[in-house]
Amino acid sequence: MAQAITADALRGDRNGWQAERRRAFLFGLAPSLAVLLLITLVPAIALLVASFTPLQLTDPGGTFRFDDPLVNYRQLLHDERFLASIAVQAKLSVSSVGLQLLIGLGLALLLNGKSRLLEGARTLFLIPMVLPPIVVALIWKIMYTPDVSPMHRALDALGWPVRSLIANPQTALWAVSLADTWQWFPFTMLMVLAALQMIPDDPLEAATLEGANRWQLFRYIVLPCIRPVLVVCALFRLIDSFKAFPLIYVLTDGGPGSVTEVTNYYGFVQAFNFSYWGYASAIATVMLVGVFVLSWAVGKLGWSADEQR
Repeated sequence: MAQAITADALRGDRNGWQAERRRAFLFGLAPSLAVLLLITLVPAIALLVASFTPLQLTDPGGTFRFDDPLVNYRQLLHDERFLASIAVQAKLSVSSVGLQLLIGLGLALLLNGKSRLLEGARTLFLIPMVLPPIVVALIWKIMYTPDVSPMHRALDALGWPVRSLIANPQTALWAVSLADTWQWFPFTMLMVLAALQMIPDDPLEAATLEGANRWQLFRYIVLPCIRPVLVVCALFRLIDSFKAFPLIYVLTDGGPGSVTEVTNYYGFVQAFNFSYWGYASAIATVMLVGVFVLSWAVGKLGWSADEQR
């Protein structure tokens, strides 16, 4: 009887201690959560509310007018320039994220070693990722300007003159994609390198003894081990690909014409060039929802494939 009472008392003490521990964690996190909600939730709510209004800087009285709250969203369905910007964004995201995954994976496989030369090469490849986006945009602006570009001068010396890639409607979007890939492929490389170094040696050695070649080692052992990391990289880079504003603003200004006008840049034009803040808020809201849905779908497909495997 005394032992049962003692056990119940110990269990009660343990539960009480865990409850106190949870309360302490919540109390410690409360300031950070409050600040996070303040800087994320409040602007998001303001954006959503503004998207239901005809807010314009030339008509401040429309700030809280909700007589037709869906007018901006109906207009988006018939806005050919907005629909075209979605297609441009899709091309930019698919091309840049795909190139970043391929180049990052390839370099990670090449640099997966323990020599000082490889460590130095890794450090060099990380330089683009730590540069501010505006600096990267200025670097590639110089690279794409024929009068000052060393790339264009080298091609001219070889007898292969090339027009400015950002002034050609056929190549402008791919030029932006190349610049974005140059800046962010080190992110994939770094993540994959960390995953490669966590793969145990035993399965690789056993497969090598069984006669597996390098392609078979990669396909059946290495790739399944690093697939979750590739999915995470794809998700992060997919989300960030919707924020390629500095590159487009500096390199092409949405042109030539509107061939590089992605959705967020079109929203910027509507808000700051034409002062249609309500309409621009609707564009941003649709874009935000689209990013969430697309990220969820990519993550779901990636993790489902891993579970089945």
